[in-house]
Amino acid sequence: MRLTTRTNLATRVLMYCAVNDGQVVRSSDIAKACNASGNHLGHVIHQLRQHGFVETLRGRAGGLQLGLRPGDISIGKVFRIFESGVPFAECFARDQNTCPLISECRLRGFIIRAVEAFYHELDMVTLDDLVAGNCGLETILKLAPERPAACSDKNSAAAIIA
Repeated sequence: MRLTTRTNLATRVLMYCAVNDGQVVRSSDIAKACNASGNHLGHVIHQLRQHGFVETLRGRAGGLQLGLRPGDISIGKVFRIFESGVPFAECFARDQNTCPLISECRLRGFIIRAVEAFYHELDMVTLDDLVAGNCGLETILKLAPERPAACSDKNSAAAIIA
């Protein structure tokens, strides 16, 4: 399974905004910090705004900020939105399907269950789970790149996922 660039960028935008929560951030700063194309980022930010994940502000002091609290943003929901137009395999694309096995193939059913299990796991992950206490990420994405006081070398080790 491979995620689209837009899904990857959407997650980066949300993490950047969450690390800088309460501040209006500029898309150019996100693009630089996340090694992303400004054009691609603009499309992603537009879609994030349409779904209420971010709010955008126009003008000289404009930019974007989270539209929801990090704990209220489900990563599964974000992935579903950005991956919804991309079929997992040819047989999932009704109009472009040329597979001659479709009527008898059992693999499709197993793939459907596996993809749903994937999303189910991500539904339990929030943006807050990705950023809270993640000192390394905070150091990379913080607008003012000083090391947070709560982040010592022993606290910045990667969390172990049980």
